[in-house]
Amino acid sequence: MTDNNETLVNVENLSKLYPVGQGVFKKADTFIHAVSGVNLKIARGESVGLVGESGCGKTTTGKLLTRLIDPTEGSIKLMTNEGEVDIAFMKGKEMKVFRRRVQMIFQDPYESMNPRLTIYDTVAEPLDVQGIGTIAEREARVADLLETVGLTPAASFLFRYPHELSGGQRQRVAVARALVINPDFIVADEPTSMLDVSVRTGVMHLMQELADRFSVTYLYITHDLAVARYMCDRIAVMYLGKIVEIAETEELLHNPLHPYTKALLSAVPVPDPTHERKPVKIKGGISKPVNPLPRCRFYERCPLADKVCESNDHPPLEDQGGGHYVSCYHI
Repeated sequence: MTDNNETLVNVENLSKLYPVGQGVFKKADTFIHAVSGVNLKIARGESVGLVGESGCGKTTTGKLLTRLIDPTEGSIKLMTNEGEVDIAFMKGKEMKVFRRRVQMIFQDPYESMNPRLTIYDTVAEPLDVQGIGTIAEREARVADLLETVGLTPAASFLFRYPHELSGGQRQRVAVARALVINPDFIVADEPTSMLDVSVRTGVMHLMQELADRFSVTYLYITHDLAVARYMCDRIAVMYLGKIVEIAETEELLHNPLHPYTKALLSAVPVPDPTHERKPVKIKGGISKPVNPLPRCRFYERCPLADKVCESNDHPPLEDQGGGHYVSCYHI
């Protein structure tokens, strides 16, 4: 992480609701609260990890920040040369300009590529859409980036198709495609989860190296805390559409405060058969995010839950010292 404390992305009260049972003659009164009132600041040059179990809203949050889907409410402010710009409900030509600033790396590199396009066409497509450079300049840019991400010699990859590459090579192409228009901010949605263990570290090291080289800011979405520790300066923990804890990586891993964060860490395997770990006493399974009650989202599973938690709204994120924010009435 750089020493620059300038906020690049500022998310305030961001929510995404999906209607259930809506029809032509019926207005929906039931909603899935995929993301609910998220507040998050990401500094320029920082890498923030977003972790949580499947279905908690991580990927939806990433798609909202890249405007692949529209938010229900809230603001997504991006710092530009002209000042802070709210992109939450941006349309038309402004959106096209915004696309040059923000990109996304998807979980499955094969599904996110057009199988009928060559590697050159795949990486060069953003340049074509944005009208950047001549054909010769685009060819040079693509070849240079392929070399940068470790696909050498570039000439042997330019006119191959995605099915002719390995999973690791395809993900390197996806990284090159995201970087080709020099974005400021990249959302990486579990970019190594589909790869063999033997090539994950190489891709993660590459992404860190390129972040320093191109001054890129990351939101790194993952369910793997070991990956988050390797990649991220800070970690935000999400549960049922809410961020329940956020802190610097080592602080969060060594001093978790929220009961859900403690439960997540207790599930991480330890390569020592003699190691004994105290079980975390959480109850039941994950709740459904359909019209949830306004109380704490973790209430039904929390060992600390009482009448205060039941009768009040979901607790706000509060600084417990040193930038360690926790959403809990009993911390």
